[in-house]
Amino acid sequence: MPAAITHRELRGCLQIMGGFRSADEVHQFLGGTFEEALADDSIGPKLAGTGMSLRMDYTDPDTTVRVDFPTRQILVGAAAAIESDATLSMTADTANQYWQGKVSLPLAMARGKVKIGGLASQLLKLTPVAKDLYPRYVKMLADNGRSDLIAK
Repeated sequence: MPAAITHRELRGCLQIMGGFRSADEVHQFLGGTFEEALADDSIGPKLAGTGMSLRMDYTDPDTTVRVDFPTRQILVGAAAAIESDATLSMTADTANQYWQGKVSLPLAMARGKVKIGGLASQLLKLTPVAKDLYPRYVKMLADNGRSDLIAK
């Protein structure tokens, strides 16, 4: 009879099949998308105009990314775990799917895949701009050789 596979071994297998390999990759891609967007002359002012801060708590791998839109400051890891106007909590895989436009936020919330903290009304300010980030995020993945993360 074969030995049971441990959770850690299973996670390693899943990462080979796709998914973020480390918290650094989450920072690079999910945080990097906001960094590029904030520097963009057309999207940056829209994001800054929301006047809000957003903290995104991820699992698998565990890390946090916080974006302060008015100051255009992005914090990652332990430094990002500070109070924000709104908080989104989800797996990094769900975030990967969401930032490609493949996950409906209301449906993911209803299914318990995404949890919201802080003022949900603040998140509504991001809705019109979020769609502008989807192609930017997919391009970043492709340009960095991570087509395995691009949803089919």
